[in-house]
Parts: sequence; C-alpha cells; structure tokens
Amino acid sequence: MILTVDDLSFGYGSRKILDGVSFMLESSCITSLIGRNGAGKTTLIKLIMGFLVPDQGCVLINGINSSDMKAEGRAKAIAYIPQYTSMVYKYSVLDSVLMGRAPHIMLFSHPKENDMTKAMEALRMLGIDHLAKRPCDELSGGERQLMMIARALAQDAEILILDEPTASLDYPNQLLVMETISLLKSKGYSILFSTHSPEQALMVSDRIILLQMDGKAVSREPEELLDGEELSKLYGRKLCIADVETGKGRRLVCVPE
Repeated sequence: MILTVDDLSFGYGSRKILDGVSFMLESSCITSLIGRNGAGKTTLIKLIMGFLVPDQGCVLINGINSSDMKAEGRAKAIAYIPQYTSMVYKYSVLDSVLMGRAPHIMLFSHPKENDMTKAMEALRMLGIDHLAKRPCDELSGGERQLMMIARALAQDAEILILDEPTASLDYPNQLLVMETISLLKSKGYSILFSTHSPEQALMVSDRIILLQMDGKAVSREPEELLDGEELSKLYGRKLCIADVETGKGRRLVCVPE
C-alpha cells in the first residue's frame, strides 16, 4: 500500500497555504509532518483525506487518484485519527471501536460476529481490551487516544493518518502513543502523523516532511537533519540534534542551543 502526494497546492482566498507539496508514504513506513503553526499540517491531512479539494495536484493510493474513489473505498484504504474527539454520548469503548467497521457493514445492518472479532482484536493489540465495557467519557486522555487508534485499526485500512496524536497529553501518555505508532509499523501499517515536536518525528520516523511557511515542503530522512540547520531554519530557533545511545538503542534528540 503506497500513498503518493503529487504537487498539491491549496490556499484560502489569496493566502497560499501549500505550494506544490510532493512526497510518498511507503509500505510499512512512518512519515511525519512538522512545521510551525499555520504551516499547513492539518490542511495537508484534510486534503489527503478528501475533506478539502486541492487547487492543484492529486493524492494517489496505489496509483489510483483518490478523487476517483468512492468514500467507502477511501475508508477501506485510509483510517483517520483526528486531533481531538468529543465524547457526546456514553458509548462503551467497544461500541466506539465498532464504529470503525462502518465501511464493511451494509446500510441499516448490525455488526456481525466478524466485526466484533475485529474490534476486540484491535483492543487487544493495543493492550486495552480490559476497557471494552467502560464508558468513553470515563477514559483518561491517553486511553481515549488509544481507543481512537483501535477504532482505526478495526477499519482494516493499511494506511493510518494521525493529526497531532499527542496533543493535550501528558509526557508519559505522549511516549505511550509514540511507542504504539512504532508497534503498528512493526505490524505492517503505513503511518503518516503530524506533530509540533521535532523530537517525536526524529524518534520514530523513516521520513520527515518539513512544511515551511512559504507553502513549500522538503522531505528528509532523520539522519539528514543531524546538523540542525534545516530544523533551525524551520522553527526560527537555533537547534542542536544529538545522537544518543539508550538502553534500547540509538535515539536522535532535539534541544535548543
């Protein structure tokens, strides 16, 4: 499963947000989107999901223009985890995860045994199956985010797109979500996520897309950012990238000079 963003441009009125953005999300890889507020991270995700129509360019899923696909077909290929989800009704965690099966359930039909199995498998994969009967509004922030990821997994899509998945989470839960993203890559998922933290991008990404304020974007492997120059220019602050050894191997960390 390969996602290709080809020469995407988009603006609100006279303001250009994205200008000729191109990159590829390869199978079983993690690509991150970084940049300052207003650089277009969420806008780019909305274009990929089909929530917005580009002024120029296209999104290809396995070589097929996503605009030529029906909504159901896109939903079977890409699962989306939004930045924040408000829990209006007191659904249980299992009921909420079952909603991810919607592309596979006929209109006016009820979930079948296979749908229940898929939902429970997703919960078990993330280690939160013990929460299945708990009301969603009783979850912590980290538990809620894992539930939303489980809903996406139940969707049976191979591409996962997460918009700032650690926003509003405390540090331990941020680490939990990033570890979960790495786990999903090892399970064969292709993952695109946006983040305000360059360190999160350096931690788990195979490729990092730097969205600049002029609407342009550059694609880099984490090791190409070691000198800190491009990240310093991107954020307008002098940054240093250190390659440190931890008990679990090498890790790149980002610190201000």
